[in-house]
Amino acid sequence: MKRVLPAVLLPLALLLAACSGASSGDVSGGSGGSGGNTDGKGSLTLNVGDQKGGSEAVLRAAGELDDLPYQVSWSTFTSGPPMLEAVNAGAVDIGSVGNTPPVFAAGADSKITVVAATHGDSRGEAILVRKDSPLKRTTDLRGRSVAVAQGSSAHYQLIASLKKAGLTLDDIKVTLLQPADALAAFTSGKVDAWAVWDPYTSQVLHGGRGRVLTDGRGVVNGLNLQVAAPAALKDKEKAAAIGDYVERLRRAQDWVFEHPEEWAKVWAKDTGLPYEVALDAVKLSYGTRVPVALDQAAIDSEQDIADTFAELKLIPRRFDFATYVDDRFNKDLPPSTSPARSYGKVSSR
Repeated sequence: MKRVLPAVLLPLALLLAACSGASSGDVSGGSGGSGGNTDGKGSLTLNVGDQKGGSEAVLRAAGELDDLPYQVSWSTFTSGPPMLEAVNAGAVDIGSVGNTPPVFAAGADSKITVVAATHGDSRGEAILVRKDSPLKRTTDLRGRSVAVAQGSSAHYQLIASLKKAGLTLDDIKVTLLQPADALAAFTSGKVDAWAVWDPYTSQVLHGGRGRVLTDGRGVVNGLNLQVAAPAALKDKEKAAAIGDYVERLRRAQDWVFEHPEEWAKVWAKDTGLPYEVALDAVKLSYGTRVPVALDQAAIDSEQDIADTFAELKLIPRRFDFATYVDDRFNKDLPPSTSPARSYGKVSSR
């Protein structure tokens, strides 16, 4: 029998967030600028990887695309890994991803360089159970089935949460599913829990279909990263454009925090999310992000993720994460451990 997702959850079946670990491979608008929209003036074109409701949408909403001294060609990807494949190929100059896809790309010896970071609240990184679930604490997951996207930030959050509770992946039944299939399995009761990220977390909570068993606070680093192509960074003009672009994103992030309702309306329209869910996700996760420095603490926390996946043989080799970092755009940013912003209580909570 064909599975039918609840109507309120359908938009999320079409979304794959930046932190998704598996490559779905879809690109719209072309790669490396072919077919993408352009903004700004000048002969230089910066090729930017994006996701639906992502950087282009927030920069445009914040007015940061109004006076560009260069052109931007946008390529839209369904998730972080295929975007980093394009960065590796030199087809994309820079793109935004979560804290885990760069680890998998670097583990595969891809040509990538992390150039900027934000730090946000990790409440949106959660292990969810259904409302009527008998599970009350992380230790209750022993012997239970948990859906998670392989190589995603949620995958690491699951591992770290289990470790904190004295468990390992061997103590549970891991069901590797991308969000659309995980959503169906979760709502139908085919899995006991779902390790996932926002806006899926906010969607499930807002719809009253689940509750949080545990979240990422204290176990994940809460970083979102800008990843550039090394060749673009070696080009003086493109490197200057990347520095300007990163600075515009930082200002746009400040704008999101100051205008959560306005941004939620734009985001909802762009992604198909209900406005109330988009607003919850903004206040729970996306609007809490603070531009931070790529400092030693950030590098060390990413190294921990890399070492964890290497020990589990989920990436092919060990490597030094610092060799994939360029901190020239740090400026006077606060430390990567700076507290995330907060809006207070979120309605779905």
